[in-house]
Amino acid sequence: MCGIVGYVGSADAAPILIEGLNRLEYRGYDSAGVAVIDRGRLKLCKVSGRVADLQEELPARFKGSVGIGHTRWATHGEPTVANAHPHVDGAGRIAVVHNGIIENAEELRAKLQADGVEFTSQTDTETVAHLVAAALAGGAEDLEQAVRQALRQVVGAYGIAVVDTENPDRIVVARNGSPVLLGVGEREMFVASDVAALVGYTRQVVYLDDGELATITAGGYRTFTLDARTTAKSVSEVDWDVVGAEIGDHAHFLIKEIGEQPRSIERTLRGRIDERFNTAHLGGLNLSVREAREFRRVKILGCGSACYAGDLGAQLIEDLARMPATSESASEFRYRNPVVEPDTLYVAVSQSGETVDTLAAVQELQRKGGRVIGIVNVVGSTIARAVDGGIYIHAGAEMSVAATKSFTSTVAAFALLAVHLGRMRDLAPTEGRRILDGLAALPGQIEEILDAEKRDGTIEAVAQEIARRNSVLFIGRRRGWPVAKEGAQKFKEVSYVHAEAYASAELKHGPLALVSPELPTVACVPDDDLFDKNTSTLAEIRARRGPVVALAHRALPEDLADRTIVVPRSEPELDSILMSVPLQLLAYHAAVALERDVDRPRNLAKSVTVE
Repeated sequence: MCGIVGYVGSADAAPILIEGLNRLEYRGYDSAGVAVIDRGRLKLCKVSGRVADLQEELPARFKGSVGIGHTRWATHGEPTVANAHPHVDGAGRIAVVHNGIIENAEELRAKLQADGVEFTSQTDTETVAHLVAAALAGGAEDLEQAVRQALRQVVGAYGIAVVDTENPDRIVVARNGSPVLLGVGEREMFVASDVAALVGYTRQVVYLDDGELATITAGGYRTFTLDARTTAKSVSEVDWDVVGAEIGDHAHFLIKEIGEQPRSIERTLRGRIDERFNTAHLGGLNLSVREAREFRRVKILGCGSACYAGDLGAQLIEDLARMPATSESASEFRYRNPVVEPDTLYVAVSQSGETVDTLAAVQELQRKGGRVIGIVNVVGSTIARAVDGGIYIHAGAEMSVAATKSFTSTVAAFALLAVHLGRMRDLAPTEGRRILDGLAALPGQIEEILDAEKRDGTIEAVAQEIARRNSVLFIGRRRGWPVAKEGAQKFKEVSYVHAEAYASAELKHGPLALVSPELPTVACVPDDDLFDKNTSTLAEIRARRGPVVALAHRALPEDLADRTIVVPRSEPELDSILMSVPLQLLAYHAAVALERDVDRPRNLAKSVTVE
């Protein structure tokens, strides 16, 4: 959610901080601020609003070669200027930015107030600034020691960066449950909560682990623990392309990323097709054939779009590998007492690799001896480093909050995993070849969908028709059911129009009461063995004068659908990937028609790092 960026070097910090915050906007936020140290004095600028508003508010002379910046997603306290980060101590010496939630903030606040400290915000973060100041006043030798003393009193999750006017050449950072990484430059260093903030400045990064702190100066960095033990960290190379984080000549990142799906799926497949044995080469799983064959079932965990991709992944694994497979919300899984079995392969799915609920589920599984692999987009992310192996989808930087190319690439990765597991069991070479050929054809078929929409504008016209309705129903059967759930999520999150997904067979068990001329239904109707059952459902809706928009492989009669969006035919197991693309376009065009903030929907964040 919130974003952190920091800089130490010889350059003017403010422009670097602003650019970094701009690159973190996709994470979601409602206020922003920066602090720099100039000749022993702390300069602060904060706004309730966007980074562009912050840039306009910056004084003409806001100089300083050490600084920190933040985009805040409100948790403790409303999105006001007073509650925006950075937060400072009473003397204006210490400034802090913080991601996460300090669970004992009220207790700490009461203790500090009893000692005469006056608070100026409602946030939990301000307690850290005062704790650091109190440690320094109490005899801490330096900023490092003061931060360590302060954090030993803190309970909760945090990614923190601290500056001190009396130690103006450094930033001290710490991580516990919220990502923090260091960027290594030439006689300059960077701090960020997300590698996207550093794109354009450095490709050399150091990822902190939970319980680690670091001090950075222009000359380098040192990492250590809360008890002052030095840790050894290696530098990683970032493989994201700076172009991927730029909007170019597109109106929004969302439409740009929808259009990038042919290339993102190609990247997911690249180097992973084994032509000789008609299987998938997935060395990153770190599973031998013998180990893989010992698993009897698969359990997939994710949140939001990752969970819906997991629903499709479970069906692919059952269909192709003939292994029982289920998908569950990671946020629910972590709060029950699951039975963790040694013959179950667990799969954690996360675009960012930082989703807190999914990470907590991974940690719980590993505590109980479960074998966990990951399907993740962001290389070097926390989940990617925590799991026992996995698949990077290589979708590239996804800057819009709404997942598009990461969703389709994740489903493609699940198809590879299903073929990989299936070919170790009973999946015939011809069947493996059929699925791999279907995957290879997907980029061209997605291009067909995108080209048809540019030419005809059918989906945009449909979106404009239904965007003014109060609610939209999405339905599908079997593989179409997760597609319907993903379509409804996309529609509601970017258009702010209520959208609900239901399994087609369940309509008669309640939702049919909602059908009326005022409620449009978007239906996934692939030309498969359930086609007749799907069309029977449409007939029931049309008999009650409900408007129907169908996604199908051929135009449906007008008595079944008012409009049909024709989608190219793939292999039945892969049709879901193609059918999700028109639903992305439908959501996008509805949001544009309603003049929504397409890339940054209200109240939402790309990387959900707090509960």
